[in-house]
Formats: sequence, C-alpha cells, structure tokens
Amino acid sequence: MTRHDVVMVHGVQNWMPGALPDEAAAALADGWSARLAAGYAAAGLGHVPPPRVHAAYYADLLNNAESQAPQDDDVDGLGPGEQALLLVWLRAAGLPPEPDDGQAWGTMPVRQALAWFASRRGIPSKVLARIAVALLPEVYTYLTSPKRRAAAREVVADAVRASGARVIVAHSLGSVVTYEALHAHELPGVELLVTLGSPLGLPGAVFDALEPAPAGGRGSRPPGLVRWVNIADPGDLVAVPRRLGDRFAVDSHHEAHIAAVDFHTMGSYLNCGLTATALAPYLS
Repeated sequence: MTRHDVVMVHGVQNWMPGALPDEAAAALADGWSARLAAGYAAAGLGHVPPPRVHAAYYADLLNNAESQAPQDDDVDGLGPGEQALLLVWLRAAGLPPEPDDGQAWGTMPVRQALAWFASRRGIPSKVLARIAVALLPEVYTYLTSPKRRAAAREVVADAVRASGARVIVAHSLGSVVTYEALHAHELPGVELLVTLGSPLGLPGAVFDALEPAPAGGRGSRPPGLVRWVNIADPGDLVAVPRRLGDRFAVDSHHEAHIAAVDFHTMGSYLNCGLTATALAPYLS
C-alpha cells in the first residue's frame, strides 16, 4: 500500500459499450491522470509527482445494450419516473411551485417547465435538456434498482481495497455511490474524500433516498472518514444545492468557476488547481 494512490469514481455518461470493465476503468484512469497533472500545474504544483489514479467503473451496471435511452435533448423520451425526477431537480434549482398561469407543472409537458426554467436562467433550453437526458436515466436507475445499486457500491469498495488508496475523488452520481459505499462496507483508513459537482443534497430525490436514511435533515458522516472536501462550480446545475455542509458534516467547502461550458465534467474539475490543492497534502 502507498499514500500515492487515489481512487476516482465517475459520474454519468461514462458507459463504454463493448469494453470489459477493467478496460473501461483503465481508459478512464489514463484520461483523468492527464487532467489531474494539468490541475497540479495550474496549482503551482508541477514539481510534485501526480498520484497513481485508479478508476472505479460501474457504468455498465446501470446501462443495458438493449434499452432505448432518449437521444440528445429529447426530454419527452424520458420515462415517467425520470420525468418526475426532472421536476424535482428543477424545483430544487429554483423552479417555482407553479407557473404564472396558476397551473401545476405536473399537469403539463416537462419540456415546458424546463424551457421556463432555462429562459429565466439565461440557458439555452436545448443545453439544459441535454444535461437532463444525460443525467436522469442513470440516477433514476441507481436509486430504484437495489441490486444494481449494491453492485455499484461494491465496485467502489473493491477498487479502494485493491489499490490500498486512502484518498477517494468522487464526481456527480459517483459521489452518491461512494457515500453509500463508505457506509455499506468496512473501508478503514480513508483519509480524504473529495466530492466534485455532487448532487448528494438534492432534496426530494437523492438526499431523501440515501442509504442510510438522513435523520433530522442531516446525512450521517461515513464512519472512519478523516476529512471531507466538497468542490462545486457556482454554475453547476447538477450540484444542487452546492453547499453540502448544510446537510452533511463536510469539513471544507469550496466554490470556483471551473469552466465556462463544461462546468460539470470530471475533467474540468480535475483541471482546476483547487482540486489538486485539496489532494496534494494527502498524496505526497
């Protein structure tokens, strides 16, 4: 075991059809290593060797080759449960209980609510629709399929055990999988958890469905975890709410403008010197 290893856990849209899990994990790790090296340089840490990256790949567990996922920005192609989750997400991000005409959002097409929200946030509705179509199917599958959920958590636990890593970086949906894995499995000695663009606190959906269940409006801290750092781009529409410290015992919360367009991707967060600064003291 070495302190120079880090396990990274991906978010949505990382499925590699046709690739074996080990092959997909290796490909992700290679790409993230390059991004993290750029982040070290941006933080003025170019003289510090970046860590060895291990990827926990679980996307194959949440996707089926025979399933027909909606394409591009087709929010009407989402299933009923996914559309309900979309409305919950939009409300948490600022959608009012009802539009100006007094109707309930649930009585009209979800694309109408999405377009209303996008216009008031100054976001092209097609961009927001693409985010929704990319995000919601895998999140919904994870939250509603106990067997797949348990298997994804096992992947994270196995990656930590096999690598001996004491540092975990978890992005987007991966932060939910990792949080639950740290509760479900004995993983002693995890010194640092860095969550990036995390939806862990999303009320009415992710937060209320967590295992273990929150108590008194607070999620429990993973046992044995020494330090938890959360990083969110203020414009990241997936990290809702951004301040996880309001619902979890996060030790340090940071906000930074990660990127103008790709503000939610793992690569953009790793490129940011803020992420490297959080990791470097634990990976020397």
